Amino acid sequence: MSRAHPRSRARRAVLAGALSLTLVVAGTSAWALDRYVIDHVEIADVSAYEAARSGTTVSGTDSTGTGTASPEADEAVVTDTTYESDDASISISTVTTGSGDDTVTYYVADVVLTDATVLRSAFAQDAYGENITEDTSDIAADNGAVFAINGDYYGFRSTGIVIRNGVVYRDEGARQGLAFYTDGHVEVYDETATTAEELVAAGVWNTLSFGPALLQDGQVVDGIEDVEVDTNVGNHSIQGEQPRTAIGVVDDNHLVFVVVDGRSTGYSAGVTLPALAQIMQDLGATTAYNLDGGGSSTMVFDGELVNNPLGKGTERGTSDILYIAG
Repeated sequence: MSRAHPRSRARRAVLAGALSLTLVVAGTSAWALDRYVIDHVEIADVSAYEAARSGTTVSGTDSTGTGTASPEADEAVVTDTTYESDDASISISTVTTGSGDDTVTYYVADVVLTDATVLRSAFAQDAYGENITEDTSDIAADNGAVFAINGDYYGFRSTGIVIRNGVVYRDEGARQGLAFYTDGHVEVYDETATTAEELVAAGVWNTLSFGPALLQDGQVVDGIEDVEVDTNVGNHSIQGEQPRTAIGVVDDNHLVFVVVDGRSTGYSAGVTLPALAQIMQDLGATTAYNLDGGGSSTMVFDGELVNNPLGKGTERGTSDILYIAG
């Protein structure tokens, strides 16, 4: 009986191992594409879905979210940096600090609402699910928004409590969330200690699930420089100097929204989470919360992109926004 030469056996073993590795890598790539790239639509018409559950018409829009104002809508006054209506007062400002490679540029929207429900959420392509994206400015235009920022990119992850405009979409508590109540107050909460239905029953209008909390009771939260929001594929640390988006609470119905540009040498380096917390504290916020950042960080006002994402002036698609209808 003939015997294979040891080198032949070794070569076959190497080839078999390489083939197995290729199959594993291919399988992993297919899984990653399916999980993080390919659209998975669960609700194709969010506007109709929310209208059926709330039975209300949004101030400044019709029930389809197209931005058609009702006859009773007030006449808003808009300038390059301000907006005044019976529903909201918005003031946009630009701040630049430092010089050279240490330059930081950020944008602040000081917002006062007459009713907490004027601040709404909208999903990319008016659809709910995983990996559905659209530029912030396009989502804003779809919903007749005079002001918008990117949200928490809920569609990247399968956990977190998602309540939008009083409607529950997901109830998978996993991290520290932010809850907006219909009475105007906003608070950081532990998603794992409650349920979406309990939150809605308590008056929660919108939730965000990203974090971490930056300020609580006016003080910078300890340990934010070590936080990892997720540990899944492609998203680990959120540390270092980065573009950022954050929300701060000055008082009931008085909010500050901040978008920091970054990763652009000589224009804006970005900021660390402790530096972001300091910005929010300096603006008078007592509670502040970090949202999705990087290329997603965008602010839109009166149909125009306010900031300069990554110094390139182009947006990266995101899954959701917070907005105020014009």
